[in-house]
Amino acid sequence: MKNSSPLASPYVQLDPDAFIADPQLIRALEARSTPVPCEFERPLFRQGEPAVGIFILHQGVVTLSMMSKDGHSLLAAQGRPGSILGLPGAISNEPYTITATAGAGTNVSFVGRHDLMALMHADPMMSIKMLQVLAAEVRSARKALY
Repeated sequence: MKNSSPLASPYVQLDPDAFIADPQLIRALEARSTPVPCEFERPLFRQGEPAVGIFILHQGVVTLSMMSKDGHSLLAAQGRPGSILGLPGAISNEPYTITATAGAGTNVSFVGRHDLMALMHADPMMSIKMLQVLAAEVRSARKALY
């Protein structure tokens, strides 16, 4: 039997603070971003889709989820303002491993993979700040497993 809700009894509940980035990194990314309208609930990206960039959460809530092939909820988290979403896929140029769904009225912006890579090459300090977000995501997942 499939769980219809991604937050229904997930195997792993991640710390929402794991996705929050340094304000300096947020500002650098915002300079390269495009606003994404979210008047209604909408997916930002889906698990398995090609990673085309990242999303910056400015206001509101984004639900993050991962489902198994047989439809069971494996992972859940709620993104908070200051979160960077989709970073692992965008950096690795691999498909997104989670689904991100913005709630109605959420304020997010998008940075394409090309612009993200340009920032990483141009400013090593911003690359380090992105690595810190990735490390926090990994640490959160590992802590949730034990």
